[in-house]
Amino acid sequence: MFERFTQAARAVVKGAFEHAERTGAATVSEEHLLLALLDREDTRAAAALRGLCPPERRPAVAAALADARRRAGLSRADAEALEGLGIDVGAIVARVEEAHGRGALAGDRRDAGWSGRRSFSREAKTVLEKSLRIALARKDREIGDEHVLLALTTTGGVVAEVLADHGVTYTSVEAALSAPVAR
Repeated sequence: MFERFTQAARAVVKGAFEHAERTGAATVSEEHLLLALLDREDTRAAAALRGLCPPERRPAVAAALADARRRAGLSRADAEALEGLGIDVGAIVARVEEAHGRGALAGDRRDAGWSGRRSFSREAKTVLEKSLRIALARKDREIGDEHVLLALTTTGGVVAEVLADHGVTYTSVEAALSAPVAR
C-alpha cells in the first residue's frame, strides 16, 4: 500500500513516527498522524487545514489531544457516557495523577532507554487503510496526505472529535479540497 503514497503522505507517516519517538510512545497512533499533518506546509491537506483550522488555533488542538491522553484516550463522549453512569472520569484522573504523577493514564510509554522499532496502533492502521479506500472512491491514483486527513475525520474517537470541535469534518475538508486554489 505504501508504494501508492505520494511524497507528502510519506512525509506525514515519517513525521508521525518522529512524533511518537519524541513522546516516547511505543506505537504510532492516529494522534501522531494528525500532529504530523499539522506540521506540513504546501500540501493539499495543509492548505485545507490552514483554511479550516488556522495556525493560531492549533495549540487548542494540541491541548485537546493532550487532555484526552490524560483521560487514557477516552473521548469526551465516552467520559460523558460514564458520567451518566455515575463515574466521574475527571475525579479518577485526578486521583491517579495524585498518586502516580501527571499523565499516568496516558499509557503506551516505553522506558527512556527503549529504542525498538515502533509499529502502528490498530487505530492508525485503520486510518491508513481508510485513506486507501477514500482515494479509490475518489478515483485518485495515489494516496495523498489529503486522503489521510479525510480518513482521520471518519474514524470516530478522540482525533475525529477534536477535529470536529475545530471545524474539521469530512464534509468541510472535501469542500476545502474542492475550492479553487488562491494564487
